[in-house]
Amino acid sequence: MDKTFNYQEKEQEIYKAWLENGCFKPLSDKKETSAKPYTIIMPPPNVTGQLHMGHALNNTTQDFDIRYRRMNGFNTLWVPGTDHASIATEVKVIEKLKSEGISKESLGREGFLKHAWAWKEQYGNRIVEQLKKLGCSCDWDRLAFTMDEDRAKSVLVMFKKLYDDKLIYQGNKIANWCPCCKTALSDAEVEHEEENGSLWHIRYPFVDDESKYLVLATTRPETLFGDQAVAVNPSDERYKDIVGKMLKLPLTNKTIPIIADEYVEKDFGTGVVKITPAHDANDFEVGLRHNLQVLKVFNDDGTLNELCGEKYANLDRDTAREIVVNNLKTSNLLEKIEDYKVSKGRCYRCGTVIEPIISKQWFVKMESLAKPAIDAVLNGELKITPKRVEKIYLNWLYNIKDWCISRQLWWGHRIPAYYCDNCGEIVVDIDSPKTCPKCGHNHFHQDEDVLDTWFSSALWPFSTLGWPNETEDLNKFFPTSTLITGQDIIFFWVARMVMMSKYATGKIPFSNVVINGIVRDDQNRKMSKSLGNGVDPLELIADFGTDALRFSLLFGNGTGNDIRFSREKLEDDRKFINKVWNASKFVEVCKDQAKLVEIDHNKFNEIEKWIIHKFDLAIKDVAKQFETHDYCLAVKTMFDFVWDDFCDYYIEMIKPYVYNENQDIRNHATSVLIMLLKELLKMLHPVIPFITEEIYSNFGIGLLMDQNYANVPNKDEYKVDFENVEKLKNLIQKTREFRKEMGVPISKKVKLVVAENKLDINNLKLVKSTEAVICKTANIESIVWVDSEPENSVSYICELGQFYMFKNDVFDAEKEILKLKKELEKLNADIEVLQVKLANPNFVEKAPANVVNAERERYEKSIALKTTIEEKLKQF
Repeated sequence: MDKTFNYQEKEQEIYKAWLENGCFKPLSDKKETSAKPYTIIMPPPNVTGQLHMGHALNNTTQDFDIRYRRMNGFNTLWVPGTDHASIATEVKVIEKLKSEGISKESLGREGFLKHAWAWKEQYGNRIVEQLKKLGCSCDWDRLAFTMDEDRAKSVLVMFKKLYDDKLIYQGNKIANWCPCCKTALSDAEVEHEEENGSLWHIRYPFVDDESKYLVLATTRPETLFGDQAVAVNPSDERYKDIVGKMLKLPLTNKTIPIIADEYVEKDFGTGVVKITPAHDANDFEVGLRHNLQVLKVFNDDGTLNELCGEKYANLDRDTAREIVVNNLKTSNLLEKIEDYKVSKGRCYRCGTVIEPIISKQWFVKMESLAKPAIDAVLNGELKITPKRVEKIYLNWLYNIKDWCISRQLWWGHRIPAYYCDNCGEIVVDIDSPKTCPKCGHNHFHQDEDVLDTWFSSALWPFSTLGWPNETEDLNKFFPTSTLITGQDIIFFWVARMVMMSKYATGKIPFSNVVINGIVRDDQNRKMSKSLGNGVDPLELIADFGTDALRFSLLFGNGTGNDIRFSREKLEDDRKFINKVWNASKFVEVCKDQAKLVEIDHNKFNEIEKWIIHKFDLAIKDVAKQFETHDYCLAVKTMFDFVWDDFCDYYIEMIKPYVYNENQDIRNHATSVLIMLLKELLKMLHPVIPFITEEIYSNFGIGLLMDQNYANVPNKDEYKVDFENVEKLKNLIQKTREFRKEMGVPISKKVKLVVAENKLDINNLKLVKSTEAVICKTANIESIVWVDSEPENSVSYICELGQFYMFKNDVFDAEKEILKLKKELEKLNADIEVLQVKLANPNFVEKAPANVVNAERERYEKSIALKTTIEEKLKQF
């Protein structure tokens, strides 16, 4: 073995070997098997995407899970894929075309789509190659894309099925409109944040007496051109006599009525609100109840249109607001302005403030679809980890609204709705209809809109396995087992997959959902481009190796919790990878100096029985932690066993046996050591697959990835008093700690003094029988046996009793005395200053109580420390 693991060279070779040997394929692809299936579907990254730390965490967790299940005999399938990402991809392609002096519109739809597909071919598989660098053991032969032929068919079939069942409809409703992306968005695609704003109190004059007016408060004065009424609550005594009267709409020649509606909150502002049906979802509902006109006063790019008048037409929203407010002031129609917190909805893709606009869109009725998805969690059919996330999932479903699924884009699944050019009849079908069922005409044009990206993603668990066809994969691997994903797409994706799967197949798409936390920087900030605190996983892989990154992402964190990540953390966590390598190198040296023999459990010494027992406990704990999807705790269990029990104690305690002059003892101890290392590599493989595969290759017995998971032999066939080895371990630990406390260099050998009358007979027997082990592991030159407490010694206590070291071994007396006298001199000076200060009534009576108390506490600690130093000096 080399001095260190050459990950830059070896990782690529190892991954290639896995691929060539079909290691990522399900068992059933290779042979007949009765093994239980275990399926994971990859949350498909966008084809616009590049591997970031969120991807790294999520896919490392998935790979950790699937490798463990694979080694435990499951018929495993991890389905990879990518998402076409309608909005994000279209924006990227438009930007590229713009840089070449080409506009989207000049190309037309077909021309633009040719460029979009070319862009996808050039960049779409970039993230796939990056996921391979991460070690992802997906079945790449089953790689899916949300717009490939099979997925496109599933989308068309699902749309028609929903439409035929009257769950999809087209209607004029308020939609969340992004003026930048120029498309409608669903509620889930709007991110709401509370921001500083204002509340403008505007005077609306009465038509019959313009000297009188009604004051109302609004956060959006620029929308007043679309006002169709002013509303008050019918139970509001202040306004009951004016309902039905007409008001003059400020800055226009229009008049609007005063109406009464329960929607109005009497405590908001003045208890009077403007009703703008075309630009507010609640106002739209009020307008329906009162038969108000729906007047759209914004263009698709967020500017005001010609209905607002020449002064305001084509102004952007912010400019229009400023001019409207100034004109209201000039016209003496602005009562006052108040600071006010407003909740602003922004596009989840570009961050632009959303404009609610009336438009004709396609919607999915969600209420009946949501109920089975709710029941799945309530009855335990679907489990979400951590459990607290269930509330988020359920709250959204309880308050669900119809889903706007049409997008005003060209890149995506085009809506399969066809309009008869003769009579306008709508025909929804998988293929373009031949004749109109209403008038018999044979000319149609297809709807221009495409479907929301999340529509195709909602079918992902079953469309990737062949639905709507009855495929072998669908019958064998669906429902899938575990979905591992991020909290930010519970609404976008998780809940919708459950709804669509229940509707289309009658089954939940997976039995477990595991939610990852967010990867944050070392200051606990979310990583983002704007903050410039993002970390490129590929750079980390180049600098530290894939295994170190994988281990660091999973170690020291709880499932679902956010992770603080930094290069410093990775540098520290890499020590574990080095520890495994160095331990393996030690085993290799032992192997070269011994002859391997058949292991006889009857020849196991107490230390070997102890480590096997501890190993067995670790394997069982890992199994429990995988069943509860507590992946981070599983990694910690592995770490604790490998670092502490195996490397720090077992390897050190077994050295007297593997270095023993008796060849039989050496051969058997070495054979057990090698057996344990092989099993340890199997345990660690799911989290650090590359280095474990490389080490295992030295045994020349095939690929580690093809092996069964860790198991230790004959673990139940013997009995041993494990307490003895734990006591021995405690003695070694306390001896190491005492050496460190006394400042004894690690290179210096010292004598351990044992007073036989200070230990009980059993503990004395244990120490004598393991003298060589103690000396080797605690860096002791030899053990000195004495009858009673030795002179000129210092002592420490452990579980076995009291142990000693000679003073001259652990420190230089003259040097220590000089050091302690200097400390005492400085301490006495500090005490004198504190005594004077605390005896001063001006300080005690006038200084803040917390300051006085702090000084008193400091004085008391100084007195206690002085006593300790004086006692140490007496010992010399």
